[in-house]
Amino acid sequence: MTLLGRVAARAGASIAGGGLGGAGTRVGPLRDREPLWRRIDWLIFGSALVLSLLGSLLVWSATRPRLLEAGANPQAYLQRHLLNLAIGLALGALVAVVDYRMLRAYAPVVYVGSCLGLVAVLLVGTTINGAHSWIVVGGGFQLQPSEFAKVALVVGMAMLLAERRTHENARRSADVPLVLALAAVPLGLVMLQPDAGTAMVFVFTILGVLSVAGVPARWIAGLVAAGVLAAVLAVQLHVLQAYQLDRFRVFTNPDANTSGAAYTVVQARIAIGAGGLFGTGLFHGTQTNGKFVPEQQTDFVFTVAGEELGFLGAGGIILLFAILLWRALRVAGRSPDMFGRLVAVGVVSWFAFQTFVNIGMTLGIMPVTGLPLPFVSYGGSAMFANWMAIGLLLNVQMRQRDAEGGR
Repeated sequence: MTLLGRVAARAGASIAGGGLGGAGTRVGPLRDREPLWRRIDWLIFGSALVLSLLGSLLVWSATRPRLLEAGANPQAYLQRHLLNLAIGLALGALVAVVDYRMLRAYAPVVYVGSCLGLVAVLLVGTTINGAHSWIVVGGGFQLQPSEFAKVALVVGMAMLLAERRTHENARRSADVPLVLALAAVPLGLVMLQPDAGTAMVFVFTILGVLSVAGVPARWIAGLVAAGVLAAVLAVQLHVLQAYQLDRFRVFTNPDANTSGAAYTVVQARIAIGAGGLFGTGLFHGTQTNGKFVPEQQTDFVFTVAGEELGFLGAGGIILLFAILLWRALRVAGRSPDMFGRLVAVGVVSWFAFQTFVNIGMTLGIMPVTGLPLPFVSYGGSAMFANWMAIGLLLNVQMRQRDAEGGR
């Protein structure tokens, strides 16, 4: 029987029997009569929702001056951001209510679909800011398949490793080559765009999942060393694009060329520094109103928070991310099966790394990579993928409550 067949059969048997865990795990029936609102982890949902709503205000503030100057609707980006949020909430709800054991069975389909999307963007995609990462679908909408590939990679790795854990004779040392083979296709397609930021998210997510899956530490250390060596070779062999190399040069010396690649970094630090403790107030930031920071509604949206909400407001955003990650780790730690645990850890690794890099590059402690701030930055595909990931977390958490109630 093929791997997909074994997974589907096991998932079906588990659902039919009311079980939730892997082999040898039996729990009581699901508590379907309990109201849905009592089963949801409101800290996970609430922190993500507040971040998304705060993001709508920051996006509005960042885009309003440009739209007014052009004589366009000053609420255009706000309206689009709220529409993206509504679609994201619907997708997250759909993922949350479909039993994640069924998602385990269909993980190969999700993985193949994401790879086809990455191939499509190379064939018919559009280049924006140096990356060939978007597919224009009309009506002002664009899709970025690499965002959905993050979800597919998390689910795919969790399925593969959880399936191997059901076999006692499975060697842990063999997990790394299998996971690397699984990740090689989407990772290679993303690098062809090129999108180094998303590729780094993939790598960090892979390391996080492998660490929790019980892979020997020597393999993790070897992967880290190989990653560093690959980065050095990419620079030395001129694999990266010129603008990507400029970003790394600016990171080491931000004052080298303030009118070129370093301009955005310098202006971002000025904007955050101008906010002080309490900020200038929404819509009153001089750097934001002066349109000094490029891409402020997307990659550099945190500068709006730093300038207009101040240290306290920006710190509040970081606190919301900390709450979200803490609760997600709690879900991972209490998951009754390996698949749910690895899904939760994969989402945590993805969100933690991307948040750190985005906020770090606005503060000048990380190189500019083009990664948006989850939930806060403007962008439909990112918002959809982020809320699908929240749906996965809530899915695992709700079935975890069902399992605990059935014992």
